[in-house]
Amino acid sequence: MKIFQLLFILTFCISCSSCDSKNDDGPGEENPPVGQLTDDEIMDLAQKDALKYFWNYAETNSKLARERYHVDDSSLDANIVTTGGSGFGLMTILVGIERGFVPRGEAIARLQTSLNFLENADRFHGAWPHWMNGTTGDVVPFGQVDNGGDLVETSFLCEALICIREYFKNGTEEEKALAQKADELWKGVEWDWYTKGGENALYWHWSPEYEWQINFKLEGYNECLITYIMAAASPTHPVGAEAYHQAWARNGNIVHPGQRFGIPVIFNYNGATGNVGPMFWAHYSYLGLDPRGLTDDYANYWDLVKNHTEIMYQYCVTNPYKWEGYGEDCWGLTASYTRNSNGSTGYTAHQPNNDRGVITPTAALSSFPYMPDECMKAMRFFYENENWKDRLIGPAGPYDAFSPHYDWVTRRYLAIDQGTIAPMIENHRTGMLWNLFMNAPEVQQGLQALGFQSSQHKF
Repeated sequence: MKIFQLLFILTFCISCSSCDSKNDDGPGEENPPVGQLTDDEIMDLAQKDALKYFWNYAETNSKLARERYHVDDSSLDANIVTTGGSGFGLMTILVGIERGFVPRGEAIARLQTSLNFLENADRFHGAWPHWMNGTTGDVVPFGQVDNGGDLVETSFLCEALICIREYFKNGTEEEKALAQKADELWKGVEWDWYTKGGENALYWHWSPEYEWQINFKLEGYNECLITYIMAAASPTHPVGAEAYHQAWARNGNIVHPGQRFGIPVIFNYNGATGNVGPMFWAHYSYLGLDPRGLTDDYANYWDLVKNHTEIMYQYCVTNPYKWEGYGEDCWGLTASYTRNSNGSTGYTAHQPNNDRGVITPTAALSSFPYMPDECMKAMRFFYENENWKDRLIGPAGPYDAFSPHYDWVTRRYLAIDQGTIAPMIENHRTGMLWNLFMNAPEVQQGLQALGFQSSQHKF
């Protein structure tokens, strides 16, 4: 999977040199003292902290998301913009506007800058690359042959562009222009090109130099559900339902009869052999896609994501490897930085069949819609535990990963991990982004074309 490409690249890059690219204006520089905050107050704090990554530490020219920000190595990749993480960041900014964390006018100006950058950046049959140079807009290769379009990262960005359009479409003339720009950008993606010449399948990458050499077909189940929905929803370059059923759903073989802790896994999680995958598989597609009451031929998606979360929680509480610190208030495995066996920092997709004793805060913080009580316990542990809060809470909230067992914290952040926190907490609180995305007529038409139904949204 692509996650293992990232493992190699990040492991190679983390030894690079440093300088600071922080933006000083924004939603506060210092975290206030944390005492006995109410649930609403601590959720506000976590959302505001996550926003800081995309506001205070944004790439300085494009105002999009840096791939990473290292407090201990703060110039690393200062101008590398990440496409998917930027999409999550754009949705985070919408939450910031709605909650009054950032001034609406300043946020609109930032969004204009970002969308203008995206309009002029490298695109490959409409798809943006995984990484871009934030100064020039040129593609930055994610790997030797990955120097072209990245359809999955693009779908995460398009999820955000639709939310921006829906949020601003009835606003001032300036806001309507921003909505129109977002609409034009997402409609420029040639989803049908990424069927590799008309196959009933979507492919992750295409490069003008290496063409289809990576040859990564999108098959379920993983984080790519949203890619098929965006492709079906496109009014300009749609992909038919056959691709969804034959490739993504594997002609029905996506369904899995297994259970963990007496809880049905429902789907075959790629590479998890009857287990569940990392928690981000229950987050990335669902920042906009509302799983409540959502069904198709293969699953009830609320059951799917809720069961995923419950299995992950039960796994950490059961703690089969007896890692110190795992428990009811300290849980959550997902792709993030990790502690290597030699004590250095690496990257991996933490999950039950790849458990290194490392907890990633975003795994629980981004799961609030699914298990709010258990997520609140984890949030209070991260922010209030006397043994950890001073080490774990940095300038943009909880650091990316830590291990009580090894007494280890990485003073680093990743855009893809920070970017799901504020949107998913907001979906728990108000359903804001779910309502924006699911209100889009193209999304509704795409879901209908794939055989989805929703008890929450009429389409």
